Parts: sequence; structure tokens; C-alpha cells
Amino acid sequence: MAIDDRVGQSGSGVRRDLRDALGALAATPRLLVALDFDGTLAPVVDDPEKARATPEARAAVERLIEVPDTRVALVSGRSLQDLEQVAPFGDRVLLVGSHGIELRLDDPDDVLALDDGERRQLDVLEQVLDQIADTLDTVWIEPKPAGFAVHTRLATERHSRVAHLVAINELKAEAPDATVRLGKDVIEFSVRSTTKGEAVEHLRRYTHATAVFYAGDDVTDEDAFVALTADDLGVKSGDGPTAADHRVAGVKEVAAVLSLLATLRETHARDAPGTN
Repeated sequence: MAIDDRVGQSGSGVRRDLRDALGALAATPRLLVALDFDGTLAPVVDDPEKARATPEARAAVERLIEVPDTRVALVSGRSLQDLEQVAPFGDRVLLVGSHGIELRLDDPDDVLALDDGERRQLDVLEQVLDQIADTLDTVWIEPKPAGFAVHTRLATERHSRVAHLVAINELKAEAPDATVRLGKDVIEFSVRSTTKGEAVEHLRRYTHATAVFYAGDDVTDEDAFVALTADDLGVKSGDGPTAADHRVAGVKEVAAVLSLLATLRETHARDAPGTN
């Protein structure tokens, strides 16, 4: 089968303008592929512990991992421990958890260490948020290394709205320095401020990438899209306002984009001078 035929099959369902952009990106000397997990590689599910990348997305990621001069990173709001469980790619991928607070790189020496003031803030967050969860059905609190997430995916619209308003108002008085992040069916409070945009910049420097591909679906992924440069490429999964260069319908389409990128990158590696 000719190379053009392989690219055509891999690009089935990917719009021409996005295919062209991927073709240009694939020729960069060192590529960083940075990916959100939930809503991007994996469908959003009611029980976050059961989330898994689709077989198509996983296969595309596996191929990208093997391409020379290509690094793959997962950039998630999940804790690092949680991310390792739902995305078991091992140490072949770089991991960013808690919106950039936690890192697992090739030499995993980055350890989250809160100071005394941050630990006191964390105690306040826990007390206030636990009280809110106790009064509202189907609202639950997820502990994170530097804060807590208030999940409202299973709550009614009214309970979700009440949880958000009460949490924000209470913590303005009790923990005014806490960082607040709004996501899909979740609101997060952290005693340390870091964004996915900062995480992508850190990964860019760490991998010496000459270009970055980033895909994500949530509000917090917008920080990463904004951090991209003219040589990079951002793809938004799903609805909502975005600063990304391109948009696809959802997880299935993200997998198709990654599969095409893998084919293009493999082709570029085979055709590079000095390869057999």
C-alpha cells in the first residue's frame, strides 16, 4: 500500500483544513503531543474511576509513543495517582496531574510539598466543602494533593448551582487566597495556583519540542490553548467557546485525528535523511 493511501485511510473523517495543519505539524523536528484525558481520550462517565481511553485513542497514543523525536504527555486535572490508574501507559508517557501541580517526568523527583500556611488553608477547605456535600444529595468531594474538587455530575441542576454558589461564597471569607477552577460538572479549589498552560510550557522546555499538539475538552484546557504558538496546533473536543485552532465533535473524532497524526509522523520519520 502506498504512503498516500495509508494517510488517506488514517485521515478518514478528518476535515481537509485540519488534515493540512496536521501534515505541516508532523514535519517538525521534535514534537510534543499533550493530551487531556476525560472527554478527550476517554468518554466522560458518571464514575470517574471507570473512565478509560477508547481502543482507537489508546492505539493512536501507543503508535505516537513509538515514533522517534516524539513525546506524549497527559495533562489532566486528575491527581497523578488517579491518572496513573485510569491511563496505564506506564513510564512511556509524561504525566501532569492536578492542572500542573504534580509532575511525573522521566526522572520523577518532583514531589508536592505544602508549607504550613498551605496546609492550614487545606484544612479550612476540607471543613467548608464537607459541610456543603453533607447538605446536598449527589454532591461529592474528591480530595486532591493541593485542594478538593466538588463534583456535581450526578446532582440536579438546582443542587449543582447551589453547591457552586455556596462553596464560592463561603470560601471567599474562609480561604480568600484559594484558587478556583470551574470545569464541566466540577468546581475545584486549590491552595496552589497552576494552570495547564503553565504545564504545557514546562513540558515544551523539558522535551525541547519545536512544536506542540494539544487536545482537550474542558474549560481548564483553554489555558493550554492560549499558551500555544503559531507553530503549534490545538484541537478542541466538543462544544463550548475555545481558543483552539480547530474543533472536533468528541472522543471518537479525537482518536481519528491522533491516528492521522501518528501516520503522518511515522511517514516523516521514515522519509527523514539518514533513515532506511
